[in-house]
Amino acid sequence: MTAALGIAAFILSLVQPKTLGPWWMNALLVVLAYIWVLAQPAGAERDDTLPALAVLLSAFGLALVGRLSPELAQKQQEWLFVSLGLVIVLGPAFTRFRRMAAYKYVWVAASLVLFGLLVIFGESINGARLWIRMGSLRFEPVELIKLFIVLFLAAYLAETADVIATARRVWTTNARYLGPLFLGWGASMAILIVQHDLGMATLLLATFATILFVATRRIDIVLAGLALFALTTLWAVHHFAYVATRIAVWMHPFLDPFGRGYQSSQGYFALAAGGMFGTGYRLGHPQFIPDVATDYVFAAIAEEFGWIGAAAVLTLYLAIVRRILVIAVEQPDLYAKLLAVGLGATIGFQVLIIVGGVIGLFPLTGITLPFISYGGSSLVANFLLIALAWAMSARQARTQRNT
Repeated sequence: MTAALGIAAFILSLVQPKTLGPWWMNALLVVLAYIWVLAQPAGAERDDTLPALAVLLSAFGLALVGRLSPELAQKQQEWLFVSLGLVIVLGPAFTRFRRMAAYKYVWVAASLVLFGLLVIFGESINGARLWIRMGSLRFEPVELIKLFIVLFLAAYLAETADVIATARRVWTTNARYLGPLFLGWGASMAILIVQHDLGMATLLLATFATILFVATRRIDIVLAGLALFALTTLWAVHHFAYVATRIAVWMHPFLDPFGRGYQSSQGYFALAAGGMFGTGYRLGHPQFIPDVATDYVFAAIAEEFGWIGAAAVLTLYLAIVRRILVIAVEQPDLYAKLLAVGLGATIGFQVLIIVGGVIGLFPLTGITLPFISYGGSSLVANFLLIALAWAMSARQARTQRNT
């Protein structure tokens, strides 16, 4: 962790003056990061690489957003304060993570409340209804919903996995087991239909399918869910202009290079301009890409740091996912295993979906690159995810149940 904080401090020192707050704000961030790690229970041995990687990626993201949009960088710095403060306060509760299984329907209720607030008070931007505004603050409820769904699915499947896995007529006699289970699938459908958010809907479905398969090995149920999602997506393409435009731009990015294809075409130019070694920090022109600090931050990385730098960043994400999956393997009970798998899948699929969209493998979606893209709600949710996984890595938690 000390090495990560040293590298983070060096990265932030490269940011142009007056881009971020005064120097003492960065110093305070370092102090909060230290407090977060040092506040772990005495005698517990945790995988300290997880918080170190989160801090390192966040510092890199803060420097990159500062280069792309100083105004957004200052807001991102404030959200980083909030994120570190929350993981410090909630850290003791996360050490008793197994107690969260008892509140599985609370997570469902909380998700429904957040979704209802979004339907009533949500703000549409560029055709997607994703944000709720409270004064000068704006947040995405779905960033918390993605964590609540993981908590629910892990707890529910820990109780019912055996029944679902062994049932021959699962679609009829055991429908009562599938009803609550498909809340995870239903959440992705609702987000696609109501919010027009293809990216987050895909993320929730991918996470849902992963947890379900790990728990039951029922590929038939997984494929059925994926097929229904594909049909719903096809329906959305023909009924929502926002979704249809995303698909059309993905298939023909240069058909309208100065109109709706402008963002994607500029992103491809940035990827090409970076080459193997990149133009250098602050020497490229990623600002030509609209919304580069949010949707296309990976293109900015590839342009100024090259494909080597982009690959290095992806390697850090791979390290996070790998370590969380190792935590899952080492857990003694099914609930903890499924919870860790869900957390790892959430981070992994989020990176895959946004990076794949930027480089043209999938239609571009509006989700963030974790810890790097500008987005306060995403930053908070992902720090909570890492804090929970870090608490689960404690050897103390592997050898005795939390009570």
